[in-house]
Amino acid sequence: MGKRLAKSISVLLVILLLVPTLASAAPTTQGKAEDLRSALGSVLGEHALLAVIAMQKGYDGKGDFAQSAAALGANTDDLTAAIASVYGAEAGAAFKPIWASHIGFFVDYVTAVKSGDTAGKQKALDNLDAYRVQQAKFFADANPNLNQATIEAGLKMHIDHLLSAFDSYVAKNYTQAYSQADMAYKHMYMTGDAIAGAIVKQFPAQFPGNLTSPSSNLRSGLDQILGEHAILAVWTMQKGIDGAPDFQNAAALLSKNTDELTAAVSSVYGNEAGAAFKPIWASHIGFLVDYVTATGAKNTANQQLAKANLADYIVKQATFFAGANPNLPQATLEAGLREHIDQLISAFDGYAAGNYTNVYPTAREAYHHMFMFSGALGEAIVKQFPAKFEPATTTPPTTPTDPGTPTMPDMDMTPEVIKLKVGSRTVTVDGMAMTMDVSPLIRNNTTYIPLRYLAESVGAEVKYTKSSKTVQLKQGGAAVTFQIGQDAFWVNGAKQSLGAVAIAENGRTQIPVRAVTQALGWTVGWSASNGEITLTKTP
Repeated sequence: MGKRLAKSISVLLVILLLVPTLASAAPTTQGKAEDLRSALGSVLGEHALLAVIAMQKGYDGKGDFAQSAAALGANTDDLTAAIASVYGAEAGAAFKPIWASHIGFFVDYVTAVKSGDTAGKQKALDNLDAYRVQQAKFFADANPNLNQATIEAGLKMHIDHLLSAFDSYVAKNYTQAYSQADMAYKHMYMTGDAIAGAIVKQFPAQFPGNLTSPSSNLRSGLDQILGEHAILAVWTMQKGIDGAPDFQNAAALLSKNTDELTAAVSSVYGNEAGAAFKPIWASHIGFLVDYVTATGAKNTANQQLAKANLADYIVKQATFFAGANPNLPQATLEAGLREHIDQLISAFDGYAAGNYTNVYPTAREAYHHMFMFSGALGEAIVKQFPAKFEPATTTPPTTPTDPGTPTMPDMDMTPEVIKLKVGSRTVTVDGMAMTMDVSPLIRNNTTYIPLRYLAESVGAEVKYTKSSKTVQLKQGGAAVTFQIGQDAFWVNGAKQSLGAVAIAENGRTQIPVRAVTQALGWTVGWSASNGEITLTKTP
């Protein structure tokens, strides 16, 4: 693996050396801040997909479960190293067992579901709930720009994504399972962006650059799409050789990823170029499936045919990129694409032979290789079209010195739309369904929502003072304070009529949804016909 990784790095260096050096004032995808954003996105995104894969393997009792779990452990080591590189070895040592614990709790959940252990399942859920508080506290203590309640809400979303993907898989609802896996992956990029922004704010001298520039966004977008492609390809090939009932669903998600990459190409080079790109890129996925089919049939001739088709693909794909961008040498592109194909074939061959030792190290290598490609591709595009990637003149300084939370457009973990229904324990956050332990209710013509879930859903910080029965919610610059049983509340110190008293119901504090959400900057929609409540973030 070390030799292959060194080879991959050498390919990247050749590409970067052949891309003409940019003047310091020119837009660029490169910089310590941009590198931090890319690194955190890659490791956190990989964590999400490896977790989904390991949970499936554990439930199915697959022979490579231990190896998939080891890959997840190696990812934890990478994330720990990233934390230690910023905050020191002691902080890394404190971080690792906390982060690793939630992986163990997911394994506990899988084990309990598989054995029908209801009590064990609930214990795992309780442990995951306690974990996110502990993990959020770690980050908030380490960085004053990270709000603990917001992090808790983000971690809850991460946990719910993974649980939903697994529960759907167990229920054989494979469409939902892969949709949630995709959402879990992309959500972790949002998390990485938020953490990177806070770190850059905290240590501006150590991380110069511009996280919110068009060029940084281009690199991050390509990172996300190309990285996911690699893992989805490995995953889909495994499902294919296993004859798994969810093979088509895995393949569909890989096809969706192709659509996303095509849209990215079209956004730079136009729809005609996108239309030319898509069948070339899609063809190599088809040839990989042909290789899987031939392997399953033990048809050596068709295996060789698939490899020959993949060799032709490499030339066509390199020709496309070299023709579109003069900063990308075709021979170097061919070398990088050949490395990509070889990694996918190698990971698959090991899996098909039952030799799992190198399957996941090679799969992880394939994943990280795509980030080298995306970095080189993004830089070449920015060099080709510098005017398209000039930072807006209103962009804040990249190394701000003013106190407070860093301004990070497009990197907010706050959801956009939340839906609840009176009498239902389901809350939907940006399309993802989660279960509450109590439901919203109507009392004296006032709609109430459980305080805990309001706070978690909108990313608000909650402080409850038991002696005075005082509850305070904080989100952004707004602070809302009220007392149980009182028909009044305070918004940033200004007293207002609540219109109804806060109540305790079924062991949960319930608060009037309209007054509090409007005070925190949310628009409330109400459907009298079905009792649905829609919260929309006010721009």
